[in-house]
Amino acid sequence: MIRILIADDHPIIRHGMRQMISDEEGMKIEGEAENGRQVFELLSNNNYDILILDLCLPDMNGMEILKKVKKSNPNMPVLILSALPEEPYAINLIKSGANGYVNKIAASEQLINAIKAVIGGKLYINPELSDRLIPILNNSEYRILHGSLTEREMEVMCLLASGKTIKSISNNLFLSIPTVYKYRNKIFQKMNMKNDSELIQYCIKQGLLMSKGIEYSPTT
Repeated sequence: MIRILIADDHPIIRHGMRQMISDEEGMKIEGEAENGRQVFELLSNNNYDILILDLCLPDMNGMEILKKVKKSNPNMPVLILSALPEEPYAINLIKSGANGYVNKIAASEQLINAIKAVIGGKLYINPELSDRLIPILNNSEYRILHGSLTEREMEVMCLLASGKTIKSISNNLFLSIPTVYKYRNKIFQKMNMKNDSELIQYCIKQGLLMSKGIEYSPTT
């Protein structure tokens, strides 16, 4: 039996996934989360074979959740289910550890096959795009700039790019203001960037600012 954890803040989407999976022998949804916090609570208290993850949860962006899941549960397959287009998000997410990407529009046709593929150790991408995306994924020259960041640096980067001030980040992460500046400088150094504006544009392009309710205001 494939034990599935789904993470999506829309009850209608979760209901639709339950309907699709309920008719499939050998699969069962055994956990549902509507935010990132619940994802990690369920993972810490239960055993699942696969996580189906929406990118736009209210408290964490999908990239952050993916990286944390892969750190705490490295053998857990993660299948991204999102309304965002496969390009460019699928490539970056798979490079960051996702095992597959399904667009919600095509979920009724692709979800079951995608689950079977990633459980079987394969990578799943929309078949119509695979001829174009797989060569890119296999290209050793392709890389994401934030791939070298630590988990803490990722947190600071996303907060900076979402418009949080240094003082706000300090309070939020329980770090001293000088420490936050050190993380900021390290991020710029690793990613070859000079200012917050470049960082913001990069995070928007990479789809790293997907938490709901974020409003931009200049950082200080």
